[in-house]
Amino acid sequence: MPPRLPMFRSGRSVAVVSRASQQIQQPLCLRLAPRRNITADEKPLPTAENTESGPNESQLPHVSEEAAALGKITGEGGPEIEQGTPVQEILKEDEESQEKAPKVMQQQVQSTSPNGTRSFSTFRRQEAMVGFQEKGVETAGHNFDLPALPLAANLHLKYRYAPIVKQVTNLLMRDGKLSVAQRNMAMILNHLRTASPPTFNPERPLVPGSPPASHLPLNPILYLTLAIDSVAPLLRIRAQKGIAGGGASLQLPVPLSLRQRRREAVTWILDAASKKPARGSGKGQFAQRVAEELVAIVEGRSGVWERRGGIHKLAVSARANLNTRGRR
Repeated sequence: MPPRLPMFRSGRSVAVVSRASQQIQQPLCLRLAPRRNITADEKPLPTAENTESGPNESQLPHVSEEAAALGKITGEGGPEIEQGTPVQEILKEDEESQEKAPKVMQQQVQSTSPNGTRSFSTFRRQEAMVGFQEKGVETAGHNFDLPALPLAANLHLKYRYAPIVKQVTNLLMRDGKLSVAQRNMAMILNHLRTASPPTFNPERPLVPGSPPASHLPLNPILYLTLAIDSVAPLLRIRAQKGIAGGGASLQLPVPLSLRQRRREAVTWILDAASKKPARGSGKGQFAQRVAEELVAIVEGRSGVWERRGGIHKLAVSARANLNTRGRR
C-alpha cells in the first residue's frame, strides 16, 4: 500500500475543502444566455432621417430599357438584334423567365408584333440555306469562285518559290539540312534588301536591261538574279581524248543551258565566299559573306569576273578544235 500522508507531522498546512463548497462549472455553450431576434412585428427598425436614396438604390436602367426609351423618343423602334434567335421567342415558351425578364422584354412578348426590327435571325438563315440549296449553287459557302483546274505551275506548293531561289537554296544545302539552307537564303535576301544601292562599274557591264541601282534593294530576288546571271559563263571546257588521233586530248567548248550557267556561277560565288576571312562566329556569318560577294559582283569588285573571263578566253581559243571532232 502507498504510504499515507502524515497530516499532523507535515510542516505545511493542507487546506481541506469539502465537496459541498465546490462549484460545478458548466460548459461555455450552456453559460451563454439565449438571445432573442428582433423582428419587424415586435420592434420596427429605425428609419433614417435623410430620405434621399443611396448610391446603390438609384441604379441605371438596363441596356435594352435604355435603348427602348431612346427608340420611343426618336421613333425608330426598340433595340436591334443582329444575330441568333430572338430572346422574345425563348421567353414565350418559358413563363418563369418572363417574370424575371426586363420590362421591355415583357412588353415585346405580350405584344403581337415586336417593337424591334431584326435584319437577320436563325430562322431566316435556315430559310436562306434551304433556298440556296434549291437553287443548285455549286460553290456554297465560298465568297469567290474556285480556281480552275489544272493549277498553274507557280500555284503548286512545291514550286511556290522563284526558280533561282530554290536552286541557290539547294546549292547552299549541306548534309541534307534544308532548313539551315533556307535560313541562310533568307539572310542573304534580307541583306540584299537592307543594303545600300550598289555603284555600277562601267568596266564590268551587267546583263542588258538591268534596272537602275536604286531599284535593286526594293526587289532582292531581282538583285540576286542580276548578280548571278551577270557572271554566269556561256560555255564550259570539256577535254576529250583521242579526238585528233593518238592519246592526246583536246579541249572543246560546250554551250550551257540557263540552269547549268546559274549552277556554275553559284558554285564560283560560294567558293569565293568561303575563302573570305570570317568576321566572327554565329549562324549567319557564311550567309553574310555570300551576300557581300553578290554585292561585290554587281559593283564589279569580285574575283568571279576574272574567272568568267578566263573561261571565255579559253573557249574562244578552243573553237578551232571543233573541226577535228569527226576524226576518229
